[in-house]
Amino acid sequence: MEFFSDIRTKPWLESQVEIDNAHTGGSIGLPKEKLALRVFVGVVGVVFSLSVVAYADRMALADWKPVPEPLIMWINLMVLLGSSLAMHWAVINTRRDKMANVEVGLLVGGALALAFLAGQLLVVRQLDALGYFAPTNPALAFLYMLSALHAIHLIGGLYVWGRTVLRIWRGFEDQKIYYSVELCAFYWHFLLALWVFLFVWFVIT
Repeated sequence: MEFFSDIRTKPWLESQVEIDNAHTGGSIGLPKEKLALRVFVGVVGVVFSLSVVAYADRMALADWKPVPEPLIMWINLMVLLGSSLAMHWAVINTRRDKMANVEVGLLVGGALALAFLAGQLLVVRQLDALGYFAPTNPALAFLYMLSALHAIHLIGGLYVWGRTVLRIWRGFEDQKIYYSVELCAFYWHFLLALWVFLFVWFVIT
């Protein structure tokens, strides 16, 4: 009987029970907010990738005329880089429990993001002044479309950023604030990487 008892034993299930107990019965993985953000970032990446593919296909036609890159576009790139770095600095200070620095980092990052958006509008005005018009130039139309799409996602990020700043001003729990700051910084780094890719694409094409 002891032999049959050993056969009926399922050690792999016992190991699973130990793992579940170690994690209080919960599943192992990312918090739902982080997981949702990563899924969203993945979807956005696919959308932009398909847009770039369409851009590349359109370049093969005879009416394609490259568009110059005004100096303000290079400045905007540096401004967005500064915004991302400010957000990262805020994250670093959350780990040091320096809430005053966290607030400064968020405010600087948000202000630079707004400056980037304003700079993008200046790009449109400069190109119009140089005689480049989207209805007659498919390259410019794609530039405006991709820039606007990127700007829309940045504006969405600013909405979450604004809620995070309000949490600090209203004295919410530090842990909730830290979590929101980390999510904002991750999204800002993604938008920076996305814009760097698009900017390089505009330059080489």
